[in-house]
Amino acid sequence: MHQHLKKRFEEKFKARPLLVKSPGRINIIGEHTDYNDGFVLPASVDKYIQVAINKRTDDAIHLYSVAFNEEQIASLQNLSSTGKQWPVYLLGVVDQLQKKGCQISGFNLMIDGDIPIGAGMSSSAAVECATIFALNELFQLDISKMEMVKMAQMAEHEFAGVKCGIMDQFASMFGRDGHVIRLDCRSLEYEYFPFNMPGIKIVLFDTNVKHSLATSEYNERRHQCEAGVALIQQFNPAVKSLRDVTMQMLDVHVKDPLVYQRCKYVVEEIERLQLACTDLQNGNMHSFGKKMFETHDGLSKLYEVSCDELDCLVNAVRNSPAVLGARMMGGGFGGCTINLIKEEAVEELIKEVTALYKKQMKKELETYIAKLEDGTRLIS
Repeated sequence: MHQHLKKRFEEKFKARPLLVKSPGRINIIGEHTDYNDGFVLPASVDKYIQVAINKRTDDAIHLYSVAFNEEQIASLQNLSSTGKQWPVYLLGVVDQLQKKGCQISGFNLMIDGDIPIGAGMSSSAAVECATIFALNELFQLDISKMEMVKMAQMAEHEFAGVKCGIMDQFASMFGRDGHVIRLDCRSLEYEYFPFNMPGIKIVLFDTNVKHSLATSEYNERRHQCEAGVALIQQFNPAVKSLRDVTMQMLDVHVKDPLVYQRCKYVVEEIERLQLACTDLQNGNMHSFGKKMFETHDGLSKLYEVSCDELDCLVNAVRNSPAVLGARMMGGGFGGCTINLIKEEAVEELIKEVTALYKKQMKKELETYIAKLEDGTRLIS
């Protein structure tokens, strides 16, 4: 892909570009825990956003998307978050660099990629990470990886208007081949765990739906979690977030059934992730997989962010001896399920589940086999 991008760039801008690739991510376990100061367990995968970039001698920013065959021209003096959707993530990064006082000139940037849009692999975070990494290299800004992650997250908050947690940008930037990352979303301390699964493939089943509930319900869940924390804080002032809450505190202080249900899922999921990391260290993949099913049931019944299509896909593999674990992945109301499947059964199972999904949901199923790869980097 990068050779094609390089050629297109040279034809259009008559210059040799710097090339950067940034991967999409999966999250193995630990969903909706990030904004509750909990832990997440993401990894970067072998689907990428790639950018080609070079400096200009003026203040103009020329952006071109290969996938959309669209161009947008902006200037350093006049950054706007209105207009086409895809440039927002790129210009949001430029906005963050300006706020930090970084000296940059105009530039030409061409973007392409193979991360499926809307599948929950965080293509937007990959765009932001590729852009900030490329600008950091091009203008030798000497920004650390962690600082780049925080700025990419703020670009999404302030320019794209999505109050995302830090996991997506972090996983895209810090991914390591063959490893998952346990990230503490409170302290931003992190630890790599080898994901040793000989004979097991990570398979994503894409529902091909994105229900419009996603954003409003996401914000609603955040408020419900905060409401639970506020109730407990009256009696336990040291509690800052659901990370600090025990089931006993919930049982005693949270009487609203819905708020209780939401908080219960998060408190259990934070605990479940810690135990899942122990499973990884012990090489107990069956126990690990079982926790993925438990996560899905919590997301579906307690947190209520699943949908018929996601539940259909998890239930389709729940009793299969070839499947160690499965769950919905991401914010919910569509996107993908993530499945750990025995290698020899992958092809047959994909056929079966595709047919079942078409029959039950009257929809086409997309499938992706994901391999864990390194994070954002230069393409030499």
